[in-house]
Amino acid sequence: MKKNKISKDWKRKHKKDQFFRQSKIEGYRSRSVFKLIEINKKYNFLKKNSNLIDLGSSPGGWCQFAAKKIETGKIFAVDIKDMKKIDKVKFIKGDFQEDNILRKIELYFNDRIDIVLSDMATNTSGNKTLDSQRTGDLCIKAMSLSLKTLKNDGVFLSKLFMGEIFKEINSIAKKSFKKVAIYKPSSSRKESKEIYIFCKGILKI
Repeated sequence: MKKNKISKDWKRKHKKDQFFRQSKIEGYRSRSVFKLIEINKKYNFLKKNSNLIDLGSSPGGWCQFAAKKIETGKIFAVDIKDMKKIDKVKFIKGDFQEDNILRKIELYFNDRIDIVLSDMATNTSGNKTLDSQRTGDLCIKAMSLSLKTLKNDGVFLSKLFMGEIFKEINSIAKKSFKKVAIYKPSSSRKESKEIYIFCKGILKI
């Protein structure tokens, strides 16, 4: 099947998707916001005074929902892609792995923070094993940043794909956090291998 035919089929399915339609009705920028809504309903971690970092934030659906829940805290969003302005959200375009981004995070909060979110995934290559590995690497790097920035009782939430790297990520998480849980939201497409890892409470090593 030709690539443009596959692309058209995907777009047709996407438009029929109930979460895609609902995101348009409610004014969210992406259907993925419902994953965060569901995960927060289960673990109840977004508080009105939370200080939060959203890694790979564009187009901004997760920030939109976080901004509704957070009243007095701060939200800092980072992405290599552009993101249109969202009220109560500080956005920086850049790679979160760069030292200057970490310095900007430290200056913005001037303290340890409560939550690090990551819905990042690499562009798909067609090779599921490679895609899983690359997105898993992003998860590990995001976790590393969270350990540098979170409070002792802080929360780290990240997307990853089931594959060989899952065991490595789970092992690192269990050595770093008091609570580690794996969750697949109902809004995640059934055919997708994506899951989310929820971590809370940094272990003192």
